[in-house]
Amino acid sequence: MDTGTKMVMTESDTEQTLTGWNHELDEVRDRILTAGSKPGVASAAMVAGKTGLDLMQAMLTGELPYAHIAETLDFTLVQVGPGKAVFQGTPQLKHYNPLGTVHGGWYATLLDSAVGCAIHTMMPAGRGYTTAELSLNIVRAASVKSGPLRAIGTVIHCGRQLATAEGRIVGPDGKLYAHATTTCLVFELPKQTT
Repeated sequence: MDTGTKMVMTESDTEQTLTGWNHELDEVRDRILTAGSKPGVASAAMVAGKTGLDLMQAMLTGELPYAHIAETLDFTLVQVGPGKAVFQGTPQLKHYNPLGTVHGGWYATLLDSAVGCAIHTMMPAGRGYTTAELSLNIVRAASVKSGPLRAIGTVIHCGRQLATAEGRIVGPDGKLYAHATTTCLVFELPKQTT
């Protein structure tokens, strides 16, 4: 429960968190590679009859392909649960803009993935969603020295036509780098004919 007080993390806490994050990331990447998963687009047959949570969990096990953008911007889905999705990414020089800072699009894409996938976990079979609005605030500059960061998306509301979620990019020390909210349109997927 958030009491409004700031939690102070020691250097030891931060190192322990970072070690846990990297261990979890390695486990997910090993599972995906062992399953032979690659970036791609799932076919209609691969997703038929599955809930959004089923699909997200299948990505974590390598049963379904992961998004090409994750490879391009070097981030990975590491956790999913009902109404929640967590991605881990590390800013790199290739993510910089000409002014020498991490491009805003890196933060936006990472957060859009986290909040969108959190909403995806709430979709029953046969329902889909698309981002209608994403609002982003960058509050701390990330750099190649930042190391791994996590984007944590959490659903606020999921209805039959609209869903909303919020997300945060944080470091292992608990520092906030960016936060976002999204509104997604929810709709019935077209029926597949055989």
